[in-house]
Amino acid sequence: MPALSPATTLPADPAATLVGRVFLPAVDGPAVVAVRGHDLVDVTATFPTVRDLCETADPAAALAAASGPSVGALADVLANTPPDVRDPQRLWLLAPIDLQAVKAAGVTFPISMIERVIEERARGNPAAADAIRADIVRIVGDDLAALKPGSPAAMALKAALIEQGMWSQYLEVGIGPDAEIFSKAQVLASVGTGMDAGLHPISTWNNPEPEVVLAIASDGRIVGATLGNDVNLRDVEGRSALLLSKAKDNNASSAIGPFLRLFDAGFGLDDVRRMTLTLTVEGPEGFRLDGASDMAKIARDPADLVAQMIGRHHQYPDGAVLFLGTLFAPTKDRDAPGQGFTHKLGDIVTIASPELGSLVSRMRLSTECEPWTYGPGRLMRNLAARGLLGA
Repeated sequence: MPALSPATTLPADPAATLVGRVFLPAVDGPAVVAVRGHDLVDVTATFPTVRDLCETADPAAALAAASGPSVGALADVLANTPPDVRDPQRLWLLAPIDLQAVKAAGVTFPISMIERVIEERARGNPAAADAIRADIVRIVGDDLAALKPGSPAAMALKAALIEQGMWSQYLEVGIGPDAEIFSKAQVLASVGTGMDAGLHPISTWNNPEPEVVLAIASDGRIVGATLGNDVNLRDVEGRSALLLSKAKDNNASSAIGPFLRLFDAGFGLDDVRRMTLTLTVEGPEGFRLDGASDMAKIARDPADLVAQMIGRHHQYPDGAVLFLGTLFAPTKDRDAPGQGFTHKLGDIVTIASPELGSLVSRMRLSTECEPWTYGPGRLMRNLAARGLLGA
């Protein structure tokens, strides 16, 4: 794991309103922290969970008004975060969410839609991908950015594809009226920056997915954003869409961070809509892959995705976070020609944007990552023992 520093971790805007979580070994539990310069201020006495902060009428103003003791310098906490160098007696950084449900939207960009169709038709075989990609692009085209899902034009394309025997469940959620929204991970199971991210051992064709992750309050308000890696097992999901949960929800397969940037006068949903995420994969053998995901090319507006996730049809009493999907679809050959990209153990994945900072993960098998042991029950007992739970 490369050394983490405030300069490479924080957003470019020093006025960004940032909240995160650190683990306090002295109390065997987490603290909610405000980032003040390069200092971390413990606001847990006011907000026992990030969920509590997000439920306030104005989370950014509430965080700015909260006071508490400093728990240390961000540089020191970042340096102690990677598992292989961690001193368990010192603080380390956690994912910046806690009790929120972790949801994800899929097939929200035309290019990723085409890649999902390829996965389905290849049945998990990367060697077949190039020929299938050429066939699909010949019929569908590779510029679907102006096609609004659910529109008459989209429905006409659907009818034409069915007639030619090219219809797919991925095209249905890519250009049809209903978005694909699924459960990405369990509450408190996400890992933060500087941590290992997990690949299920059965997968041999997989990739990172750089995404913006929105934070949504229980009443549907979008209150902030952060970065996420929606680790994807292309072979597993490609065998059958019914294997989505096996492809997506594994130990350490949801990486979120570094901090949650709350919406305020200087940052809001329009900034998310204009954001470009960069991705770098650095392999142990010297391989390097660079990519990007331009939010301006998303086929479904982020607010529309949130409306499909939460409302009278589905409530989230503790709020939720929502991965928005990615434009990035890796096709660069890594080993042999025609084999495309797949991870190697030890890959360092960096997802970054000037607005949200950087999220760094090292890829390992899910079975070799730190086991997830700190669930909601343990958190509630810990907060109660610390006298932090109100009536």
